[in-house]
Amino acid sequence: MKTGINAGERLLWSAGSVVVTAAILGLWALCTSRHWVSPVFLPAPLEVWTTLREGMLDGDLGKLAAGTVERMFLGWLVASVLGMAAGAVLSMSAACRRWLQPSLEFMRPLPASAIVPLAIGFLGLSPSMVLFVIAFGAVWPVLLSTMHGFQSIEPRLREVAGVLRLSRTAFIFKIGLPNALPDALAGMRLSLTISLILAVVGEMLASQDGLGTAILLAARSFRSSDLFAGVALLSLIGFVSNFLLLTVQHFALPWKRATH
Repeated sequence: MKTGINAGERLLWSAGSVVVTAAILGLWALCTSRHWVSPVFLPAPLEVWTTLREGMLDGDLGKLAAGTVERMFLGWLVASVLGMAAGAVLSMSAACRRWLQPSLEFMRPLPASAIVPLAIGFLGLSPSMVLFVIAFGAVWPVLLSTMHGFQSIEPRLREVAGVLRLSRTAFIFKIGLPNALPDALAGMRLSLTISLILAVVGEMLASQDGLGTAILLAARSFRSSDLFAGVALLSLIGFVSNFLLLTVQHFALPWKRATH
């Protein structure tokens, strides 16, 4: 039974994605060369590339990007740890579910942007406020996916754990978390994207040094090439971070390789 794609098909799909990207860039260049859109709002691709290269080599763009990545990573790390821990506890303890689940279900639908005024009231326009908003918005995919992983444990494994008289803690670390890891990593990938979005939004609202503030200032002063360079760099950060997490997932779950 065939469970994956071969090297030729993978190369074909990769070539197709390159062609689509080149077509988008070509259409973009055509729009700017024919002045279908004002350069004030849509700069040429070469101009954006020049701004991005100069900003990374000689300007502050690299420093701003590093600040955004740091906030994204810290918020994502806090959300991942809290989400996995809470998911494990809620899955293993019926009492905790009865006590905490109503409150969690009440908070879960809240958009992270809706708690920003509350966070500002308690923490002010500070890096801690941005970190709190990121962690709040990014924790839910990890928590829910971890709970799903625990709930999908094979019943026979629970019977074996009972026969071996494993404690609840031992069951979590020896059976629960390894079984929930694929689901948790999938939730962490989604959480990483949310963390990047909220890092940018938090920087814009709290005026913290980062790409969010740089993009906002560029938009206000109609510096379209700086605006598009910042957006392109954010896209690159999202792409690279997702690729790195996929690589970690590939090596952390060796039993999944045979099916891909």
